[in-house]
Order: sequence, then structure tokens, then C-alpha cells
Amino acid sequence: MIKFNEIKTGDYLIADNDGDQRLGEVTNLNHNEKQVCVDTGVQEFWFEIDQLSPIALDETQLTRLKFSKESNADGTVKYKKGAFRMLLAKPDDFSAFEIWYRDEHRHVMHPIYLHQLQNHFYEMTKMHLNEEPFD
Repeated sequence: MIKFNEIKTGDYLIADNDGDQRLGEVTNLNHNEKQVCVDTGVQEFWFEIDQLSPIALDETQLTRLKFSKESNADGTVKYKKGAFRMLLAKPDDFSAFEIWYRDEHRHVMHPIYLHQLQNHFYEMTKMHLNEEPFD
């Protein structure tokens, strides 16, 4: 289950509307009612926190967000988007990795979800991590 305080505008989540699950982008938050407005591409709709699910962080999601992949000779894999970098010790192992942007480095020592990476990205770059080009 997602914690309400982890959700930020611009995050991608799975919204469940009576069994119809769709990937959507958070467009607004109602802190008093702990509701989240999600644009699923069909419409914007307010969801309760128990109707939302996180998206697993994997190469498919990074590719969708226009990260480029670089395989290194030492077996590590680097994903890049602008000056933002993500280094995996082993290919397809998102259980522990390093991220950095300019002078700021962070070590993530446990698996995280896509919205959590988006929040790290925003905190470090002051830009939203979404499907738009990033230079």
C-alpha cells in the first residue's frame, strides 16, 4: 500500500476504478480527505488511497521515461537522463543502486517504486520526471 505522504503531483501510479486498472499521473492532492486526483488518459478522477497501487521500478519504466542505458565493462549498468544518473551493480537488479545529479549522490539500499524514484529525481533536479524530454 502507498503512503499518502509519499505521493506528489506528477507521480505515476496505477488507479483502480471498480476493477479497471489504469496507469495515471497524479494531478492534485486533497490533504484533508487524503484523496488523490489521477489523470488516466480517459479522465481525471479522485481516488481513495486504497484504490492506488505503485508501479514497479524496472527497465521498461525507465525506457518509457526516456532514460538511455549504458552497459559498462565491469558488469554495471548506468541509466542516464540529462545530468541525472542511476547506477546498478548488476543488470536488471533494482534492489540497490546509486543515483546522482551533479554534486548530490544518494545510495538506495532497497527496492523502490517508480513514484519514489520520481520524488528523488524532483528533489535533486527540481524538475518532474515524466515522459517529456529532459535536457
